[in-house]
Amino acid sequence: MQAIQFPARGVVALADLPMPFAAPGRILVEVRASGICHTDIDVLNGRYGAGAYPLVPGHEFSGTVVALGDGVAGLALGDHVVIDPNLACGTCRACRRGRINLCEKLGAYGVSCDGGFEEYVAVDAARAVPAGDMPFDLSALAEPLGCVLNGVAAADAARAESALVFGAGPIGLLMALALRDAGVAEVAVCERDAGRLAFVESLGLRPVEAEPEVSAANRHRYDLVTDATGVPAVAGRMADYTADGGTVLFFGVCPPDARIAVSPFEVFRRELRLVGSHSLNRNIPEALAVLRREAVTMSRLVSHRLPLAEIAGFMSGGKGAGGTMKVQYFAGA
Repeated sequence: MQAIQFPARGVVALADLPMPFAAPGRILVEVRASGICHTDIDVLNGRYGAGAYPLVPGHEFSGTVVALGDGVAGLALGDHVVIDPNLACGTCRACRRGRINLCEKLGAYGVSCDGGFEEYVAVDAARAVPAGDMPFDLSALAEPLGCVLNGVAAADAARAESALVFGAGPIGLLMALALRDAGVAEVAVCERDAGRLAFVESLGLRPVEAEPEVSAANRHRYDLVTDATGVPAVAGRMADYTADGGTVLFFGVCPPDARIAVSPFEVFRRELRLVGSHSLNRNIPEALAVLRREAVTMSRLVSHRLPLAEIAGFMSGGKGAGGTMKVQYFAGA
């Protein structure tokens, strides 16, 4: 079978791999859609995880169950499933508290073991979530949306009347649309690319052109401000846009060694909440529910549906051409 493989750090290849099988407790999934995440690029370049090469990347994927291992219950051949990629130990303090996304030994499909950029993948049956008759390209958005919803919950976004998201890439727009779905009345997205700003407006969100400094119109304006760029300079300015009593959500993945300046007096005097959010925490079902409500809008975030042979080019370049949003391997409806 064909697969995208990282045989070594910085190397992307279209490989011919042996067909996996469904061992006890596992299922074999025919992958129908699998999305590229910036984390895949970080894994490729040795900036995320342990660098478990050779590795098949891909942690945002959905497909059809084609084989059941011994002892698997609750799933049937032909089921459409989304895979929750997180693999937790189940015994550390975080796992015992239900925070598997903070597991001390956290692994994931596509990060620490083979993931969804292959025609077939064997996974733990417990990580499969039924998705009914949802289109595969839409259901493959459930994993990144699950990460977004983890942040929405951490920030208690339902209390906010207004929100500002930095970055109009696919994850930033998933965040903005999820905030709107959660009841935030005004959702703005700050971006420097004119084409993406036009797309923001077409989604019914308020476009804000990126500024080198905070404008008077946006200073201390939003109840919730979050970053989806992973740029430390952007993360460091979020408090300037946040209203008194508001929340700053650190969501974008900044480099591990990055540092920003925070004024403890400002946090104290303005009663700001500083919140972090990492990955998803068993909320694929919640994400699927949002995708059903917002299917027409959310599906617009998938800009490219490609065969495996064309995925390698996007990964090796790190980003696609202008107008690119979510890029997926897509095996058809």
